[in-house]
Amino acid sequence: MARSWSFFLPFALALIASVGDAAVVEHTFNVGNLSISQLCQPDRIITAVNGQLPGPTIQASEGDTVVVHLVNESPYSMTIHWHGIFQRGSQWADGPAMITQCPVRPGGNYTYRFNVTRQEGTLWWHAHISFLRATVYGALVILPRSGYPFPKPDREEILILGEWWNANVVDLQEMAFLTGFPARQADAYTINGKPGDLYNCSAPNQTHRFEVRQNETCLLRIINAALNTPLFFKVANHSFTVVAADACYTTPYRTDVVVIAPGQTVDALMAADAAVGGRYYMAASPYDSGVPSGPPFSMTVATAVLGYAGGAPNTTTPPALPRMPEFRDTDTAHGFLSNLTALVLPGRPTVPLAVDTRMFVTVGMGVADCRPEQTLCNRSSTVFASSMNNASFVAPGNTSMLQAHYGNVTSGVYTRDFPDTPPVVFDYTSDASDNATMQYTTKSTKVKTLRYNQTVEMVLQNTRLIAKESHPMHLHGFNFFVLAQSFGNYDEATAAPQFNLVNPQERNTIAVPTGGWAVIRFVADNPGIWYMHCHFEAHLDLGLGMVFEVQDGPTPDTSVPSPPGDLPLCT
Repeated sequence: MARSWSFFLPFALALIASVGDAAVVEHTFNVGNLSISQLCQPDRIITAVNGQLPGPTIQASEGDTVVVHLVNESPYSMTIHWHGIFQRGSQWADGPAMITQCPVRPGGNYTYRFNVTRQEGTLWWHAHISFLRATVYGALVILPRSGYPFPKPDREEILILGEWWNANVVDLQEMAFLTGFPARQADAYTINGKPGDLYNCSAPNQTHRFEVRQNETCLLRIINAALNTPLFFKVANHSFTVVAADACYTTPYRTDVVVIAPGQTVDALMAADAAVGGRYYMAASPYDSGVPSGPPFSMTVATAVLGYAGGAPNTTTPPALPRMPEFRDTDTAHGFLSNLTALVLPGRPTVPLAVDTRMFVTVGMGVADCRPEQTLCNRSSTVFASSMNNASFVAPGNTSMLQAHYGNVTSGVYTRDFPDTPPVVFDYTSDASDNATMQYTTKSTKVKTLRYNQTVEMVLQNTRLIAKESHPMHLHGFNFFVLAQSFGNYDEATAAPQFNLVNPQERNTIAVPTGGWAVIRFVADNPGIWYMHCHFEAHLDLGLGMVFEVQDGPTPDTSVPSPPGDLPLCT
């Protein structure tokens, strides 16, 4: 359908202004050892960027070019993923190990270079290899050129929620792989790298603190960098207006609780309308979506302290603590995650109405045979695995998938046979589906090949195999529109008439409801190799992922560019 040029004018003018004012934002990330003490435990060595936990914040303006020189001084191979960045024209900078690049080996370096045109809001970066993103992460904030579509806040605060282990996370991941059983749960949750006051540790510097003035409006940029845990977030005696999620503006949404899955971000305005001199806990607690019971998790609460300037603080009384939802409060989680809608603005993407490719994809846990490399595996039995459409993903070992795609030498690297539907149709969420035959899956490296500019609609259907859980599914290289989500088995006849085709929320990570489904839609207008996977690190290691291979378009600008000269080699 033809559109008048007036429809595109605001976007075109913004793009011209963006190009004219664009800058180069440059950082050096020295990845190395950091000695740190948490929870009154002896100092231990973690892997961190520039000696910080969290790592440095990257702040750019829409249209800028970001250049990050990664210098790997750690004992481990390393990659960095710029979570939510489209990487249009910079596909080699996306970061997942063996998907778009070979890792940067100890002593090596690599320069990530990408632009942030047509993106603004709160994103983040993290290691995309092993469990190293437990401590290798930070914020990536893209400021708008023409101001916010909401009243400008008086101040902003980045709050990165995470998990902490009193053990070497690389060793935990390695043992999990060798045995075929998931690593143990975290010892604590953190806010900006610190666990807070509720962990029976009186050591100094265990709690993040910041201060506001009465009647200020504060924009909280909330990021869930946890490896395996969705989180509830509240501030005692305060409420929020959510204005963005995953760097996409939302219709203002009033709430006293934010629910955020691993990989997601939420921007929320908070009015500082409490008493001068008061102190209030900000708190993050786990949401356990497993039914009847998921893996063990830490039943603890991370805290930070919000203080008010201008009066004598009451230091004899502990800060007020918010009443947190129950750990298994699925109603609260679903209410928040399903009620967000997009703020429709001129020149912004809108949901495509015509669909070229439809996929129905099951996601969930299962079992598989031990692999030869799993030397501590019980070979008389099966071990945990996870899969999409019963294909349990394994990354290649010698060539990155993007290199194979670019050189059109894919034999032995991946196959183009990821199925559009599951091999068996069954009652996906019934307890009766939990049987050994249905749980079994096999390992493979399969992609779904798409023509450039195809519109894809995907039903993501959680299964009951082993347990019902809410899986946070992240798509690299694209945002997608969430048309609908609910519980039970997907039924097109009843669901399709309810699709939101007017202002559906736009995301890069969707928390598929536990024992339920979500329908997403996106346009494959970004050529390359794009990972789609569960953002629970334990599930990713077990195979809960697949890859989209998007073919080149008709012009050099719509094709994968040649690799940079310093692209790391696998051997």
